[in-house]
Amino acid sequence: MANTHRPGPPTAPADVRPTPGTVLDRLSRGPSRAARITHTEHLPPREGRHAVWPDRIRTDVVAAIQAAGIDHPWEHQAAAAEHALDGESVVVATGTASGKSLSYLAPVLSALVDGSEAPNGRGATALYLAPTKALAADQRRAVRELAGPLGNAVRPAVYDGDTPFEEREWVRQYANYVLTNPDMLHRGILPAHPRWASFLRALRYVVIDECHTYRGVFGSHVAQVLRRLRRLCARYGSEPVFLLASATASDPAAAASRLTGVPVVEVADDASPRGEVVFALWEPPLTDLKGERGAPVRRTATAETADLLADLVVQGVRTVAFVRSRRGAELIAVIAQERLAAVDRSLPGRVAAYRGGYLPEERRALERALHSGELLGLAATTALELGVDVSGLDAVLITGYPGTRSSLWQQAGRAGRSGQGALAILVARDDPLDTYLVHHPDALFRRPVEATVLDPDNPYVLAPHLCAAAAELPLTEADLALFGPATAELLPQLEAAKLLRRRATAWHWTRRERACDLTDIRGGGGRPVQIVEATTGRLLGTVDEPASHAAVHDGAVHLHQGRTYLVKHLDLEDSVALVEEANPPFSTTARDTTSISVLETETEIAWGRGRLCFGSVEVTNQVISYLRRKLITGEVLGEAKLDLPPRTLRTRAVWWTVTEDQLDEARINPEILGGALHAAEHASIGLLPLFATCDRWDIGGVSVPLHPDTLLPTVFVYDGHPGGAGFAERAFHTARAWLTATRDAIAACECEAGCPSCIQSPKCGNGNDPLHKRGALRLLTRLLAEAPDATETAADATQTARAAPDATETAQAAPEGT
Repeated sequence: MANTHRPGPPTAPADVRPTPGTVLDRLSRGPSRAARITHTEHLPPREGRHAVWPDRIRTDVVAAIQAAGIDHPWEHQAAAAEHALDGESVVVATGTASGKSLSYLAPVLSALVDGSEAPNGRGATALYLAPTKALAADQRRAVRELAGPLGNAVRPAVYDGDTPFEEREWVRQYANYVLTNPDMLHRGILPAHPRWASFLRALRYVVIDECHTYRGVFGSHVAQVLRRLRRLCARYGSEPVFLLASATASDPAAAASRLTGVPVVEVADDASPRGEVVFALWEPPLTDLKGERGAPVRRTATAETADLLADLVVQGVRTVAFVRSRRGAELIAVIAQERLAAVDRSLPGRVAAYRGGYLPEERRALERALHSGELLGLAATTALELGVDVSGLDAVLITGYPGTRSSLWQQAGRAGRSGQGALAILVARDDPLDTYLVHHPDALFRRPVEATVLDPDNPYVLAPHLCAAAAELPLTEADLALFGPATAELLPQLEAAKLLRRRATAWHWTRRERACDLTDIRGGGGRPVQIVEATTGRLLGTVDEPASHAAVHDGAVHLHQGRTYLVKHLDLEDSVALVEEANPPFSTTARDTTSISVLETETEIAWGRGRLCFGSVEVTNQVISYLRRKLITGEVLGEAKLDLPPRTLRTRAVWWTVTEDQLDEARINPEILGGALHAAEHASIGLLPLFATCDRWDIGGVSVPLHPDTLLPTVFVYDGHPGGAGFAERAFHTARAWLTATRDAIAACECEAGCPSCIQSPKCGNGNDPLHKRGALRLLTRLLAEAPDATETAADATQTARAAPDATETAQAAPEGT
């Protein structure tokens, strides 16, 4: 069905700010629009609570802060500073724009100024870690502005891959506040620690900004990098205090402690003021288009967001629309500009797209245009979350659930940052999780944000860091506790692989090459596949080898720096994907088939007659084809076969079984059993991100009517990373709530026999066949009827020792959902 709502003439000049409720009322005029709002949440305004800085903060630092326009700190800022001054590692987990950076800058600047009065002028140093280069560069600018009145006592400097070589020696010798990222710490600073000896010897504080982004395999790598840093600091006689800043998170102290390896206290009571927030959940309507197997298709979230952005610009409402991909950001901007041109030819120029990769001066220009009101609408990737100040916005559109409640609130917090009221709208994608959330608002507004999941003991993560640590300083028995319980089991394997050699009481790195090159902390391992423009030979970028089969297969659409390319050929032997610039009217999605075998059952719980299990598995996966879908509508244009080799992956999984008696009681006969299991598997994969900080694409699944290892109908959900990433383990521990949400999501969907909003998967290698929606509902209802409560689950779990898989194996596979 066509969307007939069109923006009217401008209703308010840019300098008039209507209330969030008024703006929403205008957006929802007409029966078609009103029906799309499934829920509206009103969050009342909050008064700020001031405090005073601890008296141990230097008076000249307090004066510099006051000169920046901040007369008094909020209570949480003063509390965090107090912990830092007491030598306690602390995590500040408060909302967007709550002043987290000042919480750590006050004690850091005070220590640096104190240190500058030492005889060598470098009595104290601080290290700042950001997940992106852009954020580190912005923080340097902010520190320079704040510390201006302190003169040469504070010497901030960025040290990353873009730092000119002639500047690097100055940074090592003279900077006392070094801003970098975990990648540079891993590859550039720790391996060259003798050249950083004076800096490390004086290291007082380590600041870890946006620490909630360190999750999954990346977070596990960063955790081991931080343990290597602590080991070298101890070698030079320092024991730095860790100061962490996080978006709101569940149990931030536990997550921060797992990341750093040291006890951490939390400050999570946000004392900053907030204006009224109106938060609407918006579900695009069904169209007349038919998808796979004749399933109904919803209007895409991209097209719906573009319409809303155009309407908000017409109202003079300063708005940012968040979307996951660069292509999506540009599409939203283009569609909105086209619609605005039909209303007023001056309006299209007031909408722009933002993506990563802009130069600092380009980002500053965008900021200025937003702040001045010259720009009213911005379609942005999540790159905007880190490194760009966009305070003063009136509304935020979120194109599809961003994967975690933490990210949702961080994006929503971009509006109303000056204390005024704000409107936030979550526009649902045609996806099981989005559909569930817009029909179950309590899952967003009444539930705490999720825990950050990481697993530093993953042997595939730990092994290369043990090698890197041994190359930095020979490993001794005293280091085993620092790196975790799996270390003792891994060292003999690394000796057998001739990566380490034991001499007397220590293990030494034996190779000529750099040990830090054994792993890419952001990648999944293996040799990266280079993406090369065929006509020019220009290297556009790389993709992790495990993800290459799904991401850059022949015929895949590849996005780079806002440009679109088609993959002409993937050469697996030379690890090269040749691409040509193109502008196809479609996107591509790879499809795969998967089989799974159980290597070890580590924990098993009786769910009545069924069983819930967690353990190690081996997954064999093969990308077999890809779908082409229209960009705006999502309509399937066709499927093309691929000839790629299978891949194997040893990882961790959660799985559940049911008995023949349970199937009989649920009225599941053999004809529909495969479809019921398959539908439950798809939906459960879609809902797991609600309970673990993962993306749907981080996990995979397999369902089998009779699995050879369990001898029962079985559904598996596994981590898509070698050795696991902690997501399946989180699923095991939240299984009752997770599978209940899965059942409720299927039940809430208005389709008759299944659609992308409930049980269809975009990556299903079986073409979403068979699927049986009603059978899945009955099956999950029967399973959950016999599930123990959470306390029984904890009491009944029987733990067995975790076996360390061969850490020298290189067989890995990309995360795939079927």
